[in-house]
Amino acid sequence: QVQLVESGGGLVQTGDSLRLSCAASGRTLNGYGVGWFRQAPGKEREFVGSIYWSGGSTRYADSVKGRFTISRDIGKDTVSLQMSSLKPEDTAVYFCAAGRAWPVPQYDYWGQGTQVTVSS
Repeated sequence: QVQLVESGGGLVQTGDSLRLSCAASGRTLNGYGVGWFRQAPGKEREFVGSIYWSGGSTRYADSVKGRFTISRDIGKDTVSLQMSSLKPEDTAVYFCAAGRAWPVPQYDYWGQGTQVTVSS
């Protein structure tokens, strides 16, 4: 079992930056992909980006490419989502998830989410 806890959400203005964290516990993430997803009110959950824990490879949705960066801290079992040049359309609940396989993990484990609100 993997437990995931997100943190770092909040209210920011257009153009600001924000860093989200996803702390993992329960077992090693070797061989796992960790992804970030978001869900805005009335919309379906969408993929934001992901990182392969073992090798550090990353993937991003086109909508965030160049603005968001995912990284991992192996010593702290943490995955971060650095968001910059935020836009109102980035407003959503952000979730992290973990699953085996890469580049398309089977996301079996999910965090509870953290709210990000970007005001115009």
